[in-house]
Amino acid sequence: MSFPSYRLSVQAILVVATGVLSLIALSAIAVAADMVIRSNIEHSVFADTRRATTDWIGSMDTATPPPPVTTSEVDLLQLVDPTGKVVSASRAAAGRPALSEHWPQSDDRIQDFTECSGSGCVMLTATRPSPQEEQLLWGGESHVVYAGRDQPAILGTHRLELYLAAGVLTGSALLVMTAWLLIGQALRPVEQMRRRIARVTVTDLGLRVPEPPGRDAIARLARTANETLSRLQEAVEHQRHFASMVSHELRTPLTGLRAQLEESALYPEVDPRLAIRDALGTVERCQLIIDEMLMLARVRTSPHRPERVNLTALVRAEAVLRCTKVPIQVYADEHVEVCGNPVQLAEVLVNLLLNAQRHARSRVEARVARSEGHAVVSVRDDGIGIEEEDRERVFEPFARLVEARRRDPQGSGLGLAISRAIAQAHHGSLTVEDSPLGADFVLRLPLLDDTAPV
Repeated sequence: MSFPSYRLSVQAILVVATGVLSLIALSAIAVAADMVIRSNIEHSVFADTRRATTDWIGSMDTATPPPPVTTSEVDLLQLVDPTGKVVSASRAAAGRPALSEHWPQSDDRIQDFTECSGSGCVMLTATRPSPQEEQLLWGGESHVVYAGRDQPAILGTHRLELYLAAGVLTGSALLVMTAWLLIGQALRPVEQMRRRIARVTVTDLGLRVPEPPGRDAIARLARTANETLSRLQEAVEHQRHFASMVSHELRTPLTGLRAQLEESALYPEVDPRLAIRDALGTVERCQLIIDEMLMLARVRTSPHRPERVNLTALVRAEAVLRCTKVPIQVYADEHVEVCGNPVQLAEVLVNLLLNAQRHARSRVEARVARSEGHAVVSVRDDGIGIEEEDRERVFEPFARLVEARRRDPQGSGLGLAISRAIAQAHHGSLTVEDSPLGADFVLRLPLLDDTAPV
């Protein structure tokens, strides 16, 4: 039997943490305050009782002094002889037995203490006169003066602790309420982002989350979310456009294939072997388009494993393999190295060299050089070139100029699109630049940093 698991929200977790921490902190403050208050009250009471004993002793001039006149809250005063008999006492202490049996020693003549009985607790100070005073007044016999008062209620009960506990709970409750409001206010932009993202659908990717001002974590989260939505919108739009072009490009050969098969089925005089041969040619064209589509999709969506690639050696090797049609002259700096996927980079070079040979009159030039932190590969032919307004169009999937259709009717129009996608996946670029004769395709890739791991 499984039980559902419940997880507190971020706001609830932070509020609970605030409540626990505030309760611990305020409790520690309350304990310290309780100890300080009690200590201060006791110190004040004993200071009064000590003062009362020393004042009365200072006023004694006979062995049996008159009862003292009390003017403060210290109303219990007694003079007790060695036998425990009360020699003199204040009005509040008259008729009572000795307030305490505690007798200070000669080396510690003033002592503070508290004595409790069934009627309550009394805070007392016991003071012995000096030996000279004892000799002068009582012939050397020791006497003790007791001064005290009833223990204050705040010390004798737990009233102070109750007040402090109420203060701790009230303070914690106020802090929890304040934390709930402040954290809720701080997380409100996150909730707004959540609601906005929940409204985003595949058919409507134009929505963006509100970006709060500042550079805190929430503002950075909002900006990252908008950047992600922008990339997602761009990817979906690209996929829609790509799917539309693919369906358009495949419709023509598939329609032709169906017509060929229907013709062979409806008309017995049609040679079936010839029909099958024509159908196989159409199927091969469809397969070529599909294979190149899959390659383009893999380049744009799959990460490549970077390796050390020597572009100089790669260009020379591909040029040697393809010099049977139109001569390829290579002018290259030595050891121009980049970090990338050698198979994909070889695919780019093959596409550029074949494209240049297809449009060249007599020769193709391939140059490899270093320039401003980049490896630059230039593939130039001596054909009719590409008009400036068509230089970006040639990199669009399935885009084919009139000259390209004339020279290669069976081409798919995906080779240059795949090559640019590979260049961009390697943080580089592929463009058509000005040339005095023919077309000049220029591939730029970041040079290999020897300090970076490969």
